Amino acid sequence: MEKYDIIIIGAGPGGLTAGIYAGRQGTKNLIIDRDLAGGIGREVPEMENYPGFDNISGLELIEKMKAQATKNTELHEMEEVVEIIKNDGEYHFTVKTTKDEYQTKTVILATGSSHRHLDAKGEDEFLGKGVSYCATCDGFFFQSRDIIMVGGGNSALQEALYLNNLGANVTLIHRRDEFRAQKHLQDQIKEAGINTIMNATVEEIKGEMLVESVTLKDTVTGELSELPVNGVFISVGYVPHTELAEQLGVNLDESGHIIIDKDQKTNIDYVYAIGDVCIGLKQWIVACGEGAVAATSAFHDLN
Repeated sequence: MEKYDIIIIGAGPGGLTAGIYAGRQGTKNLIIDRDLAGGIGREVPEMENYPGFDNISGLELIEKMKAQATKNTELHEMEEVVEIIKNDGEYHFTVKTTKDEYQTKTVILATGSSHRHLDAKGEDEFLGKGVSYCATCDGFFFQSRDIIMVGGGNSALQEALYLNNLGANVTLIHRRDEFRAQKHLQDQIKEAGINTIMNATVEEIKGEMLVESVTLKDTVTGELSELPVNGVFISVGYVPHTELAEQLGVNLDESGHIIIDKDQKTNIDYVYAIGDVCIGLKQWIVACGEGAVAATSAFHDLN
């Protein structure tokens, strides 16, 4: 059974950064991800707030980070961790995956999150048939078509702008009377002339073989209305992946996120957590910073 000083579970921005720092500290490390490196970060169409780049896509930045990380640490993609077992002795954990088993002295949880669903009628039925959670994956198919983007945060407005630039006829739907996104994104939405419907929720997604319309509910009056559309793009937040954390007895907050201290430590010795699975600001650069802190904390705890 292969043995490591640090195993990082998740190869998003935080996990890759942790791998870079861990490797440069001279420890033996492994990053494991159940998918391709980058996770939902691969879906970000454009970033304008990552230092050093005026504008870069998530996929492009992930590929740069992956190339740097693999110079410093081992990376296993498409390998899911199914169980972590606490051990006595120097190697505190056994990490079981769909392909192998490993022992490690420390674990960094960088398990990320997945797209939150609306729980609207028809949402699951029309997934891949007009319903999408990824503008960069599916936007090309909706050029010159009527679509809605549901959400009011940074990601929703970024993806609405991306879809608009592709040539889709975009309408933004938000359940509140104002967006939560940064002001410069709101200004860009106005400049692009993207239509907005505020104080509205999607109650039902309808169609025959493909999406044809949505039923909207006015959150103030309760009135229902029908809007003809060809596509429904959804960006209403994320659900943290905490199954492995719960296995280990890691403490979570009321929202289901991992509670960590300033050194990214959890309540379980030699277990650290970083990125979207933790409480705190959900930003790429924050995950990277947390990855650096966690790898350094693990190194100090081993020495």
